Amino acid sequence: MTTYKEIFGKPVKFLSTDPSNAEAEGQIWYNSTSGSFKSVESITAWSSGAPLVTAARQGAGAGTQTSALAFGEGPPPAGTTQEYNGSGWSTATSMSTARRLLGGAGTQTAALGFGGYTDNPPPSTGLSTATEEYDGSAWTAGGNMGTARYVLGNAGTQTAALGFGGYSVASPTATNTEKYDGTSWTASTAMSTGRRNLAGAGIQTSALAFGGYSPPPPGSNATESFDGTSWTTGGNLNTARFALGGRGDSSSSAIAFGGFSTPAPTYYASTELYDGTAWTNSTNMANARRDVYDAGSKTAALAAGGTPPAGSATSITEEYNKSASVITAAAWASGGNLNTARRRLAGAGTQTAGLGFGGYTTANSNATEEYNGSTWASGGNYPASVDALAGAGTQTAGLGFGGNTVPNPGLASTFEYDGSSWIAGGNLNTGRRNLGGAGLQTAGLAFGGMPPTTTATEEYNGTSWTSVNNMGTAREGMGTAGIQTAALGFGGLNNVGTQVSVTEAYDGTSWTAGGNLNQSKYRLAGCGVQTLALAFGGGLNPGVTALTEQYNGTSWATTANLGTAKYQLAGAGTQPAGLAFGGGPPNTAATEEFTPETSALNLKTLTTS
Repeated sequence: MTTYKEIFGKPVKFLSTDPSNAEAEGQIWYNSTSGSFKSVESITAWSSGAPLVTAARQGAGAGTQTSALAFGEGPPPAGTTQEYNGSGWSTATSMSTARRLLGGAGTQTAALGFGGYTDNPPPSTGLSTATEEYDGSAWTAGGNMGTARYVLGNAGTQTAALGFGGYSVASPTATNTEKYDGTSWTASTAMSTGRRNLAGAGIQTSALAFGGYSPPPPGSNATESFDGTSWTTGGNLNTARFALGGRGDSSSSAIAFGGFSTPAPTYYASTELYDGTAWTNSTNMANARRDVYDAGSKTAALAAGGTPPAGSATSITEEYNKSASVITAAAWASGGNLNTARRRLAGAGTQTAGLGFGGYTTANSNATEEYNGSTWASGGNYPASVDALAGAGTQTAGLGFGGNTVPNPGLASTFEYDGSSWIAGGNLNTGRRNLGGAGLQTAGLAFGGMPPTTTATEEYNGTSWTSVNNMGTAREGMGTAGIQTAALGFGGLNNVGTQVSVTEAYDGTSWTAGGNLNQSKYRLAGCGVQTLALAFGGGLNPGVTALTEQYNGTSWATTANLGTAKYQLAGAGTQPAGLAFGGGPPNTAATEEFTPETSALNLKTLTTS
C-alpha cells in the first residue's frame, strides 16, 4: 500500500502544538496534545479591506491587490485618484481629464487610463479619446485613441494595452479593438460580439473579454479570447451580466465578480473563475454591486467602491484570496457605554485602562470615568465643569489642561489625577480651549488651540509649563498622538475657520511637516505614537465622518471606519488597540474598540467520516 511519505515526500510528524506558517499547507501531522490528526486547508474567500477615502464608482482600476490604483469617477465626472497599499487607501494626484466609465490598465506606478465620458452633451463631444499615463506621482498625456468611447473593456500594461468594445458614436455596442504601444493606438481585429459595460483581463497578446451589455436584456454571458491578432469564442459566463469587475493574468486565468442585469434590476455578488475553457462559480462577494474599481489576479483580486442596490456610491473594499490563511479584517467593535453621554471631553490611557473626563452634556461636565476594557466606572470628579479641554497620561496618572467654562473661553488651569482624585498643577502660560495634548503626567505637551487660534506649544515637567518652539500652522480642534519628545498633531480648523489636513511632528525641540491626512477634518480624535497613529471621526463642515486613517510615520492610509460617524469625541490607546468614546451629534455614550487585521492558518482536524 502506498504510504503518505511516498505520496507527499515527508513523514507524518508528531507535534505537541500546531505549526503557524503557511508552509504547513497540505501536510498532515499528529497533535499529541489534542490526540488528533490535523492539516492546513487552502480556502478561497472574499474578506473586507480598508475603505476608499471617499465613496466612488464608475472609474477604472489597475495594479495588484497589494499595490492598486483607482482613478476617475462619476457622476459627475472627476479625475480623482487613490492608491491602495494592501492595508489602506490614500489620495494621489488627479487625472488631467475628469471622466467616468473609462478603461484602465497597468500597475500602480505605471498605469494607463483611456476613453471615458466627460458628461459634455451631446455624446459626440462627451465621449473621450484621451489617454493618460501615471508614473506613481503624476499623470501625463499619452496618444489619443482612434475611436472615442466609454464603458469599454481593457487589458494589458502601460506600454502594451488593449481597449475593446464600449459605446461609441457609431455604435452603442461597439466591436472595435485598439492596441497601445506606449505612444499611439492602432486598430486591430474587431470582436465577434459587440457590447458595452464589459470586463477584461490578461495582456495584449493573451486577453479576455467577458460579460457586458448587448441587447436584448438581461446582459451578455459571452466570452472571447484575444491572441494578439484575432478573437476566439470561449466558454460562457454562468451568470449573464454587465458593469462587472474582472481581472487576470491571461486569457486562461481570469476572475469575474459583481455586476448588474435588467430589465428587473438585479445586482450581483457572484464570483466566477476562468481556466481558458470554462467558468466555474466561486465564493460570492459580501456586497453585491456594479461599477467597481478592480485590480489583481485570479487568486488575489480587489473590488473597491461601486454602486450597491441602494443606488449611491460606496467606499467598501473587498479582497479575494486563495490562501491557507483565514483573514479577519480590521474593525471597530462596540465596548461598554460611558455612564454620561457627552462630547468635547478629554481622553487618556489605553484600550483596557482608559480615562475620560470633562465634556459637554447640556452644560459643561466635571464627570471622570475609568474604563477597564469592558465597562466604565465613575472616578473622582474633575475640579471644575469644563469642556474642550486636553488630556494626557494614564488612567492612574492623568493630566488635564485648558478648556472652556462660562464666562472663560480659554482656561490655563492644569490638574493631575492619581487614579482617585484630581489636584491642581501649574497653569499654562497661554490659556486656551480646543487644544492638543500628548505625553505623560510628568512630561506633557500642549499645542494649538483658541481663542485666538494659536501655534503656541508648551512642555510640562510635572510642576510647571514652559513655552517652546511654535507649531507651523495655527489651528484648533486637531487630533493628537505620541509623547512629549515625539508628538503628532493632525487636522483641525485654521485661523480662518477652514478645516485642514495638515500633519506636524514634534521631536522635543521643533515641529516639522508630516504627511497630510487624506480627508481634511476637525475636532477629530487620535491615539498611538508618532510613527504608528490612528485618526478617527471628525467634522467635515458640513457633516461628520466615520473615516479612520492610520499613520506610519510618513503617510496616512484608510483603515476600518468607526461604527458611527461623529466628532468632538475622545481617543486613547495605541494604533493596534485604539479606543474611541463620546462625541456627537447628538451626545453619545458609545465606546468603540479598534483591532487591526489578523490572519491565522486554516487548521482542520481530520476524521474518518
